[in-house]
Amino acid sequence: MPSASSVVYYLTHPGELRSIIQWKTWHNAVHERDETKETENQKKCFHYLNKTSRSFAAVIQELHPELLMPVCLFYLILRGLDTIEDDTSISAKKKEPTLRNFYTYLELDGWNYTENRPEEKDRDLLVHFDCVVREFKQQKQEYRDIIADITKRMGNGMADYCLNAEFNEKGVDTIRDYDMYCYYVAGLVGEGLTSMFVESKFGNPALLDRPHLQVSMGLFLQKTNIIRDIKEDFEDNRRFWPREIWSNHVDNFSDLLKPENREIALNCSSEMVLNALDHADECLFYLAGLREQSVFNFCAIPQSMAIATLALCFRNPKMFERNVKITKGEACQLMLESTQNLQVVCDVFKKYTRIIRRKNVPQDPNFLKISIACGKIEQFIESIFPSANVKEIVAKGELQRKLGLGAVTPKKDDKKDDAQWWDSLYLFLMVMGLIVVVFGSMTLTAWALGARFDLIFKDLMPSNWGQLKQDFVSHDGPRITSSPVAHQEL
Repeated sequence: MPSASSVVYYLTHPGELRSIIQWKTWHNAVHERDETKETENQKKCFHYLNKTSRSFAAVIQELHPELLMPVCLFYLILRGLDTIEDDTSISAKKKEPTLRNFYTYLELDGWNYTENRPEEKDRDLLVHFDCVVREFKQQKQEYRDIIADITKRMGNGMADYCLNAEFNEKGVDTIRDYDMYCYYVAGLVGEGLTSMFVESKFGNPALLDRPHLQVSMGLFLQKTNIIRDIKEDFEDNRRFWPREIWSNHVDNFSDLLKPENREIALNCSSEMVLNALDHADECLFYLAGLREQSVFNFCAIPQSMAIATLALCFRNPKMFERNVKITKGEACQLMLESTQNLQVVCDVFKKYTRIIRRKNVPQDPNFLKISIACGKIEQFIESIFPSANVKEIVAKGELQRKLGLGAVTPKKDDKKDDAQWWDSLYLFLMVMGLIVVVFGSMTLTAWALGARFDLIFKDLMPSNWGQLKQDFVSHDGPRITSSPVAHQEL
């Protein structure tokens, strides 16, 4: 049952409730996973996919059958690698060879890993990693080569950072180090996926000639997560914001979390957002090279979520107090828009870029740079999908008036108006139904706990109205004559 706060929120935000209903009831996947054709081992792999991923599991399972299993395994393998790297209970000396050799374990029948601490979130995946190895060996050799190569490079990169004492003690130092770290944990994923898209003929081969586009797809997501998770990472003693940026604002990283430095912290977070926005236009350029709808959806949804999250985090003091996230209703709306075409996704980027621009303040040291970065994104979108020329529209209207044709007014779409009216009616009925269900549940719970509704109804009977009126006008207040306990107390 939804919480009372959720009910109140969606009553005051009916547009978001409508988006949730639309996504749940009207979304049709381009491809649907057919469990009847899967082996028991494949079902196990999807079980761990659903268990380890909240955001990617759904979009992966809607991919074209050609890529469904390879991408699922690619995610699980890198998740297993990341689980070893994240486990602080494993010493760097012991962790390093495991990370570097992880790609070789993909060819070892029955291999698994049991040395994670019990509380490690994805430990179960590594304990049963033999099912991933078994399925990996059933894939096409081309996909196996791509996955093994990316796993090897990522494992070596993670091992280097594990042995970097300065990184472990002080966090990321320069912006170059920051980009390199994001490349190893996310940019390489973009390279691997691009190779698979091109191999399956679902991506333009020209994407392979533009590696910076592939890398930007991963960096944009990773940098957004790092910006959003500052509070959580700080509590886990992890620092991913580069010193080169935060040292422009405070002497010690921990000062960013102090309430008295909130304005300074907001300026620092603005500079982090500015750094991430540099990748936005390249992400849109990349999406233009995808040739299959499910692959487009798979790539576009996370990017739309990222730009929306950046807009939420931009100059938001709450991100220094808790982990902030976009609402479920907004997420559903983004998924609806991101599963259409590139022009709609560009509109999403334009919308949230303008939100960032509106929240930008002249007091911010990076005010001008942020404005330029937002303008750069909109300019790129305009170059792909030019908007109507205002001067041409005005000139056309003037010509029509001179010819006596009058101004041309847009034709009213009666069908669209009817559809919107019915949507509003359905939404209203569902909200009212939800209120009835919540009220009924609360009433039933109160009755089960011993509430005496019969006494309330008895006092409200017409025969008692005169007595009630007399009680409430008296100076002594109401007399409760129906309760034996009250008589005893009096």
